[in-house]
Amino acid sequence: MFPIRDHNPSARTPYVTYAIIALNVLVFMLEPSINGDQMVLAGFWRDWAMIPAAVTQGGELRGIFTSMFLHAGILHLGGNMLFLWVFGDNLEDQMGPVGFAAFYLACGVAAALTHIAADPGSPIPTVGASGAIAGVMGGYLLLFPKAKVDVLVIFVFFFWVFTISAWVVLGVWFAIQLFSGLGAPASNGGVAYWAHAGGFFAGVLLTLPVWLKRGARGFWLRNDGHPPHPGARYSRSNVPLIRRKR
Repeated sequence: MFPIRDHNPSARTPYVTYAIIALNVLVFMLEPSINGDQMVLAGFWRDWAMIPAAVTQGGELRGIFTSMFLHAGILHLGGNMLFLWVFGDNLEDQMGPVGFAAFYLACGVAAALTHIAADPGSPIPTVGASGAIAGVMGGYLLLFPKAKVDVLVIFVFFFWVFTISAWVVLGVWFAIQLFSGLGAPASNGGVAYWAHAGGFFAGVLLTLPVWLKRGARGFWLRNDGHPPHPGARYSRSNVPLIRRKR
């Protein structure tokens, strides 16, 4: 289930969101993985990825910051940037460019620290913007729980597009990260579930001042949890059904 757009237009151009996306794409294009040299790539991960054991045992802190701009593949990059593109503009609209940039970095650091706390001795490199983007999702959920989001659902060879509330999309996503983190070791070499959960929780906490400034619960009540402006209208999405050929 992938969010492809929301119905929550921003009042200003989200230059910081666009810049973060562009920076992630640029860094990915410069990564050694593009050239396929695994030895060079391993050294690159060692120098710039976030390795919990290197932080806890060697005091190497740079990976906490640099890892959030690295990705392990085109699908990893594409999925993260899609989520940032859908949800980032509205947080930047509410926080302002400087505030949003600081918020994004803080969520990324919080996600990395949560991952380290879950398995401080892990030697496995961790990369990706998903922890920081999880923070964006957490902040979005606090401010706009009933904003409409279009999601693409893929089941084998069938595709559907549904419009559902943000609290469903983001709440289910967070629950998956939390329960997956409880059921799998942090150093399993796959998805950094605890980083996602930590980033999401940090995003909610760091967005609290914005929510309180706008009236807290009154902000929800005035608009019944929807954004305080008319939602975007789109023509009906026509996603073709693709069936298995006999």
